[in-house]
Amino acid sequence: VPQVAYTMLACARIGAVHSVIFAGFSADAISDRIFYSESKWVVTSTGGLRGGKKLALKQMCDKACLDTEKAGCVQK
Repeated sequence: VPQVAYTMLACARIGAVHSVIFAGFSADAISDRIFYSESKWVVTSTGGLRGGKKLALKQMCDKACLDTEKAGCVQK
């Protein structure tokens, strides 16, 4: 998904702190990273492939965001 890469490059360009995380993380691991990094935004794609298996990245991130104080979702 090119928009995710564009977002990462835009963050780097303006000097915003950003973190790219491993697609194999569980929702709990993502939630911990969101909490401890005090993230304001989470950008993800709907899904992806890892080891030939489909990953529901958006669903994992939605679950992770429920466990934190972040709210809202921007739909494209």
